[in-house]
Amino acid sequence: MPWHPASDWKPLTPGTGQATGGVWRTPDDQVVKRLVRGVTDPRHHAFWERQALVAESGVVAGTPGLRAPACWGVERDADGITLRMAYTPAVTWSAEGLAGALGRFAGGFVAEPGWGARDVLRDRLRTVERRGGWEALGRAGLASPAIEELWARRESALDVLDGLPRVPTHGDAHPVNLLGRQGDDVIAIDWEQFGLGPAGFDLGYLLLAVDVPLDDLVAAHGHGDAVRSGAVLVAAYTGVSRGAWALTQPDPGDLVARLVGLAGVVEEAVGYLA
Repeated sequence: MPWHPASDWKPLTPGTGQATGGVWRTPDDQVVKRLVRGVTDPRHHAFWERQALVAESGVVAGTPGLRAPACWGVERDADGITLRMAYTPAVTWSAEGLAGALGRFAGGFVAEPGWGARDVLRDRLRTVERRGGWEALGRAGLASPAIEELWARRESALDVLDGLPRVPTHGDAHPVNLLGRQGDDVIAIDWEQFGLGPAGFDLGYLLLAVDVPLDDLVAAHGHGDAVRSGAVLVAAYTGVSRGAWALTQPDPGDLVARLVGLAGVVEEAVGYLA
């Protein structure tokens, strides 16, 4: 019998993860997420089972800075996985508060599981390559010498990131996923891309989503120059790739405007490749 949500569940979001088939809130304050079969490589950033494995393993149930909601059940069937979690009320965090929490999380110890994401940016850039790179920026007159150099030297950038310390990473540290609070720690949802990644990875994603100077975020995060270089490289490549993709869509939203605002970050990123 095909799986379907109960009639009294309230939809929260359709979900944006590649393996997410829907998210609901139940009358007894559970959040139910349906995972559908997809990428089977356990190291790929979109591995379809990872969110369930994070939940049932408890690997980030008590980590400093950032932790997952309580898991109330993981049910597997022939078509997918049903993940049940405690409902997490949203609270207001400052960008600096989130950066500090990410810093504490990155500074903690997590034993790397065999299903943790690796090489997230490398995988994403390979996808961008298959789709024609950043050509849309040139057609729209938005390419710059720095952007062109960034694209031409992307393998050098990946080598720089490979040389940074590997730390626990949420993988999609956008404020909508950094949702709740437990003391001074953030309750984070959507651990689809969790793993060990280069220092500064999560901070780079946060930088793309908030209007706070990089210097302030790095100061709040801590852990030195490696974090800044990792954050800048991740933000530059991710932000430019998002902008190039947005130009191919009917509604590019604010991604192109954010790309224009990334000029200083792109220039700094190129400097790390000298």
